[in-house]
Amino acid sequence: MTPTQTVADAGRRIPNGPTGIGTSAARIFGTAKNSRKLPDLYCPPHLRDDPALGREVNERLVRWAEQVGIYAGQLDKFRKADYGRLLMLTHPDTDDPDRLLAAARCMAAEFAVDDYFCEDAATSDHPERLGPQLMLAQSAIDPAQQPLAARARYERAMREQPVLNALRRSVEELAPYAGGAQVNRLRQEIAGLFLGMDAEAGWRIGGSLPPVWEYLANRQMNSFLPCMALVDAVGGYELPADVYGRPDVRRATLLAALASVLLNDVYSMHKEGSAGGVEYNLPMVIAAEDGCSLDQAIQRSADIHNELVHSFEAAAAELARTGDPVLTRFLAGLWAWLGGNKEWHASSPRYNQS
Repeated sequence: MTPTQTVADAGRRIPNGPTGIGTSAARIFGTAKNSRKLPDLYCPPHLRDDPALGREVNERLVRWAEQVGIYAGQLDKFRKADYGRLLMLTHPDTDDPDRLLAAARCMAAEFAVDDYFCEDAATSDHPERLGPQLMLAQSAIDPAQQPLAARARYERAMREQPVLNALRRSVEELAPYAGGAQVNRLRQEIAGLFLGMDAEAGWRIGGSLPPVWEYLANRQMNSFLPCMALVDAVGGYELPADVYGRPDVRRATLLAALASVLLNDVYSMHKEGSAGGVEYNLPMVIAAEDGCSLDQAIQRSADIHNELVHSFEAAAAELARTGDPVLTRFLAGLWAWLGGNKEWHASSPRYNQS
């Protein structure tokens, strides 16, 4: 049984450049021109498209962003990014806007870390500041236990810094839709995300591009994994922690997560970006390591993406044969997430402006 059926049933010198999971502010709000033919990307089709639901989630998300203080002065551009549509597409097993919004708030807060902290580290004279900022970001979702004398100052810092406020609020507001193990799972995956972001800061400080294998190891962490980890919570069920942590399940999950973000790399690089400098993405790393053209590097990146999706499909089908209905549903949710993610990239103004 394939995941598709299951869903139906259930060291080179470089200038400083933007960073993150494909969402740094200079790129997310860019107006790049499409200049290359996009290579074939193997991915499942999206399973539903409900524009009204996507708009509702998006408008609620914009209002929430305004409340917590992120993207002040940029809310119209934030709205046009249409993250409500992304959530609608990637979670087709629910039409509950409240559940979709809960995941959207977490995603927006994570992206804000990239857009504010990582972008600042990439463009300022003090990239070393990123580590402490990411530490505080993690503290926002896993609150530090402060002695009484320091507690008021800590709490004030969490409230007054918009990104920290958004992170804390997003996790708190997820609680009605996720069990304790699911929330803890999210915290752990976000910690990996922040570690990946910090590694990019290290490359920038050193003025180097990593080798391909090292970039891919980092990209596995600096991916959409925290978003995908909420598949069951958004769907209204729970994959037990001991199952989520099994090596075979973990392998399948990480294959899907890495594929999801390499698709972002390909979509970002099949056009000429409007942001200056060199971006950290797979085509750039391949072109530097192999000495090939950027077009060739984009195709090789697509080939890696496709290999990963095929590997996930095979791994998920094997796991589905165990007969565990909850695991099967979770794997189907990851498969559907990949399809929705591709459709959003194919239709979002972020990647399709002329």
